[in-house]
Amino acid sequence: MTYLTTDAPPDPGPDENSGGTSATTGTDPETGGGGRRDRGINARRALGLIVLVVALALAFLASLAHGANPIPYADVWDAIWHRGENEASWIVWDQRLPRTVIGILTGAAFALAGALIQALTRNPLADAGILGVNAGAGLAVTVGVGVLGISGITQYIWFAFLGAAGTTVLVYVIGVAGGGRGANPATLVLAGVALGAVFGGVTSFLTLIDPDTFESIRNWNLGSVARTSLEDARFVIPFLLLGFVLAVLVATDLNSIALGDDLAASLGTRVVRARVVTVVAVTVLAGGATALTGGIGFVGLMVPHVVRWIVGPDQRWIFFYCLLGGPVMVLLADTLGRVIARPGEIEVGILTAVIGAPVLIALVRRKNASGL
Repeated sequence: MTYLTTDAPPDPGPDENSGGTSATTGTDPETGGGGRRDRGINARRALGLIVLVVALALAFLASLAHGANPIPYADVWDAIWHRGENEASWIVWDQRLPRTVIGILTGAAFALAGALIQALTRNPLADAGILGVNAGAGLAVTVGVGVLGISGITQYIWFAFLGAAGTTVLVYVIGVAGGGRGANPATLVLAGVALGAVFGGVTSFLTLIDPDTFESIRNWNLGSVARTSLEDARFVIPFLLLGFVLAVLVATDLNSIALGDDLAASLGTRVVRARVVTVVAVTVLAGGATALTGGIGFVGLMVPHVVRWIVGPDQRWIFFYCLLGGPVMVLLADTLGRVIARPGEIEVGILTAVIGAPVLIALVRRKNASGL
């Protein structure tokens, strides 16, 4: 039998003793093009994993070395392994290590939350910042501070969860209402940006009318890893771990949902359950990270896109790579903010927004940026 293509002349067919070849590829169907493609993407994934691990190690060391008082890398390395009473050891362990750990945790959480939202909505322009989830969590915390007088991470986090969950559900409902049978990507972005602007405006209004009450969260609203202790992080870690586990459990279902709800259901995927689990995962990840640092935008937009170029569309690999890529981005942005504004610093949330805005514009201009 002959297979015709527009790129090559007709093949006269396989030789009786050749075992068969594909005329469109010229390779054995069992060991040819498909096998090479699989080997190619596996090699790219392995190489990307090595690069990310090395980048995370370098970003970790840079975060410990650079600041208002730079420390040589040799002294940083010595302080890590031999904690002493000298100045370098004190700066590394008491000043910079806590913010570095916070950066790793929140970077992973924001990146994974963005990947989950993109997979749920099949919208590559989605992330917790653009869809207003961070702003909703911030507004809930601000209202809690102003109305109920809450203080500290152990109280912030519950309000952050409430605001993140409410905003996620509201944006998704608006997207479904505007897109017929599915969530319309453009409507989701417009709804998220609009709600984020409203929530941000209300938050700013509340902080301006009573500056003394809201002094404790003024810098928190900008997105900072500098004002949170390891004790606060220990309280939030269980919630972030829950989000990581839920993401692992729902990854395969989200791969099916990417094919469409009807086909996913025919493959045995419980679509409604997968969506509920995803919303819960986004809530605990974005809410917990926002409670720690305030909103750090664009991490969940950029990191999933970068890792998707490396690993392909498989959500399991995307989620795993986000756990490494998110911390790299946050640590590098935080370190850059300390270097360019020495002896002061620029909040990490400001830098990620400066970097992320051009990326968003570029993605919007792409013809295939309407869905996943």
